[in-house]
Amino acid sequence: MTDLDEQGRPEPPTDGDELATLNGFLDFQRATLAWKVGGLTADQLAQKTAKSEMTLGGLVKHLAYVEQQWFHVVLHDREPLEPWKSVDWKADYDWDWHSAADHTAEELVALWQDEVERSRKAVEEALETGDLGQPAKRKPWRGDDRTVSLRWILTHMVEEYSRHNGHADLLREAVDGQTGE
Repeated sequence: MTDLDEQGRPEPPTDGDELATLNGFLDFQRATLAWKVGGLTADQLAQKTAKSEMTLGGLVKHLAYVEQQWFHVVLHDREPLEPWKSVDWKADYDWDWHSAADHTAEELVALWQDEVERSRKAVEEALETGDLGQPAKRKPWRGDDRTVSLRWILTHMVEEYSRHNGHADLLREAVDGQTGE
């Protein structure tokens, strides 16, 4: 049984193996984002703070893109799916952030949740034929011959969510005053 904190987030295991610990921390960070954006409208998700162009909606769409990019494109060497496939990233490198205002809150959260679920399945699929040390099938950076492992991807995703959840804290407080952690 998974222990949940007061916000309904799954507590990472204190005595898990490497995979359970990595997945536990990643799921905790994912649940933190869900908490930070829960119950907001599209207008609230589009609000900016200070001089930043960052919005909670953009953050949600960006993390959906990051999930898809690392767990499907890099780990399994699959082509991007829509909406990412047809984006002209050269024309707008931050399209995921900028285009979020064109969606409802429900659409953004559903897009992100779908990508999270697909990512979980992609990790399970990879572990059917290898361990955490297995290299990704695609090099993540153009012009760079380095390859990353599944372990690296999971750890990077914990870092990615942790960093953006800090942004979500500030943005959510600016939107409706909700604070916490």
